[in-house]
Amino acid sequence: WPTGRVGLLPDTVTHREGERPSRFRSAENHMLRRKRWLFAVLAILPTLAIFAWLRMYPIVETLRLSLHKWDILSKNKPFIGLANFQELLGDRLFHEALLNTSIIAFGVLIITIPTAMVLAALIHYRTRSRISGFYETAIFLPHVVSLVPAAMAWKWIFDARLGPLNALLSFFGVQPQAWLFDPTLSVISVIVLCSWQALGYAVLIYLVGFKSLPVSLYEAAKLDGASGPQSFWFLSIPMLKPITLYVSVVTLVSGFNVYAQAFVLASDAQGAPGRQVRVLVLDMLENSFRNYRVGYAASEAVVLLLIVLVLTLIQFTLLRERGRA
Repeated sequence: WPTGRVGLLPDTVTHREGERPSRFRSAENHMLRRKRWLFAVLAILPTLAIFAWLRMYPIVETLRLSLHKWDILSKNKPFIGLANFQELLGDRLFHEALLNTSIIAFGVLIITIPTAMVLAALIHYRTRSRISGFYETAIFLPHVVSLVPAAMAWKWIFDARLGPLNALLSFFGVQPQAWLFDPTLSVISVIVLCSWQALGYAVLIYLVGFKSLPVSLYEAAKLDGASGPQSFWFLSIPMLKPITLYVSVVTLVSGFNVYAQAFVLASDAQGAPGRQVRVLVLDMLENSFRNYRVGYAASEAVVLLLIVLVLTLIQFTLLRERGRA
């Protein structure tokens, strides 16, 4: 090879030994990214398949059933389009169930969110001791208690003759109330039970949020003369908006799916379901397994799904706009 003239050397000689051209390095990086992406897809594919089978397929099947006259006893299941949804518009029992379910869901939401936030603040800031874990466990315990035994205990509390609630109210001169037989009081009883069960989980989530808040902001507010309630109102509540969004969505969805609480509280001595608190899920079950109208019950489930989706989107929108403001 001629020496002293670099321009005459081939391209392979211009690179150092062991160093590859940039185009080869970019190709290797591209192949490495593809392998990582393929590995990630294969890793989550079983989970996605299980989720699709257990979650997405029932939703699609419910949508399909809502468009058919699906009778369990009949082999003929014709396609009827939106006839089931049109019948819902004139169904008095469906309207009653939808109204009761909405009142219960929003009632639980209104009670749970502020109560959970205040309790979480008290536990976090006022009980920083060895017994703070006791308070957390005591408040969270109702969330993990089996639903039916808890509802039976509350049914005894609301009993008109032997219940301790009426006995307590009698000390204040209040006449005994038929909590589980009056249409209005029975709905209030279900709201109290559902709020008692949802409170523990909400407090636990808010406690996690309080522990993640920066202490320096509260110290600066204290130096500026802010009191505890002022710091809570102007610092804690705005910074806990993501937690509030999550808790409100979970609580509202759980409230619209209420069934066992109303079923147990409103049932008679023989266990027959009562009619004082008629909710959507109970109405769907009766149409499916008592009236054998599976397609009609599926249309009710679709309406419930749409209501929950719309309310969730509204919650996301409102809290995001307030956060930007």
